[in-house]
Amino acid sequence: MKGAISVERGIENKFLSLPDEEKAAVISHGAAIRFSDLSNRFFLAQSRIRFFEEKYCVKLLELEESGLPDDASYEMHEDFIMWHHWTEVADKVRRQTELLKAILEYGVYR
Repeated sequence: MKGAISVERGIENKFLSLPDEEKAAVISHGAAIRFSDLSNRFFLAQSRIRFFEEKYCVKLLELEESGLPDDASYEMHEDFIMWHHWTEVADKVRRQTELLKAILEYGVYR
């Protein structure tokens, strides 16, 4: 952990030494690339969620309210855990992309 903090501070210090115009370019290009990466991750999460909804013919929220059936298989229990995982991923990515949109509204700085 200590090494990671040192690397982060080193990167931050190098970044802060850049002229303002370069900082803006790095941020805007980085935001665009990160947004693209997060959009792909969101698509993957949404496709996994849809897979489980179609497999079990129910939305996760409905399943949580009713609970897993008493005769639920091991596979259903495992799917339930993964379903939660992908729902959390989708929610996290949605929040991250919303934050990046504020930067992307300025466009890509040249």
